[in-house]
Amino acid sequence: MSNDDIIDTLNDLIETSKDGELGFSACAKHVTSTDLQQLFTTRATECRAAASELQTMVSDYGGKAETDGSTSGALHRGWVAVRGSLAGYSDEAMLEECERGEDAALGRYRAALRDEGLPEAVRAVIARQQLGVQANHDQIKRLRDIARAA
Repeated sequence: MSNDDIIDTLNDLIETSKDGELGFSACAKHVTSTDLQQLFTTRATECRAAASELQTMVSDYGGKAETDGSTSGALHRGWVAVRGSLAGYSDEAMLEECERGEDAALGRYRAALRDEGLPEAVRAVIARQQLGVQANHDQIKRLRDIARAA
């Protein structure tokens, strides 16, 4: 696997992490529960840290690191705003959108890990970060289920 391929994979995951940061921050602004606000703010900070770690790796491989989220992430955040303005920004709706965003992030991390040509050090970081995305997803899903049942 060439350095350019490694850089492309890492930059894709940087965009994913930035999408998570921006998405969680947006949702934190629209929930009424202070617990959810804190959770989403914490998750946004963790996504920012994940992006920073990946940006350092891109530099280590001689590349230019992404600094923004993806187009699809921007479209998703736009959808959250439209949905919220039409149906109201309920805590349940924000949890649903966060879960949808984490589903997309898991897909991108899984795709990266299917590439067997990644150096072991890169693979280890991606695998560790994927565990965090999975934990976020599972927690958000549990909270969404609780909100639906209420």
